[in-house]
Amino acid sequence: MITTERIEIPVPDGPPMGGYLARPEGQGEHPGVIVAMELFGVDAHVRKVCDDLAARGFTALAPDFYHRLEPDAECPRDDAGRSHGFELLAGLTREGILADVGATLTRMRELGVRPAGMLGLSVGGHFTYLAATAYDLPVAAVFYGGWLTGTEMPFSRPEPTLALTSKITGRLLYLVGEEDHVIPLAEQSRIAAALAEAGERHSFVAYPGAGHGFLRTDPAAAEDAMARVVAALRG
Repeated sequence: MITTERIEIPVPDGPPMGGYLARPEGQGEHPGVIVAMELFGVDAHVRKVCDDLAARGFTALAPDFYHRLEPDAECPRDDAGRSHGFELLAGLTREGILADVGATLTRMRELGVRPAGMLGLSVGGHFTYLAATAYDLPVAAVFYGGWLTGTEMPFSRPEPTLALTSKITGRLLYLVGEEDHVIPLAEQSRIAAALAEAGERHSFVAYPGAGHGFLRTDPAAAEDAMARVVAALRG
């Protein structure tokens, strides 16, 4: 059994940031995992990922990275929602994202939870990759994180996030579908090469036939990917 609740996460520059917390019932250590949302916000899919991690024995906390722009925003998964999500993403900065990750790590420790790592979905995968270059995250699980190789988004400046790979101190898993339309094969190759150069502790896994968002759409790839992530989080 798990319990879920909405919590507040204090931040240094304004009102608290909202977050969705899922954790197992009962005693014992339940290591913490930050779950970084897709551009749609902390929606039902993100909450389901948190619930799944809680069912596997982890404390999962998904912070609302949109809290400075539109607190508790949940964009519908349609064209209008996607467009609004991109509008919100344009207001996120590298400094703000890193501050929010730091605040979430602090909140976990206040809850008596040892942070075990971070898992990010799509743009949240980018946030997770970025966070791994700035914080000592034991494990960073990046699910189809985009915009790593360029500077087109505010949070990928001044230098591309991929250029910071050598700063990663923990283990990073990059999980992507070979048919991902957001992250073409040429970009996947650059990411794989950067991780290979950075060290053998990092892993790049591409799933044949899978597309973007395979955690929702491809059960076989999703099961394998989550098994890899859980094994890494458990050390």
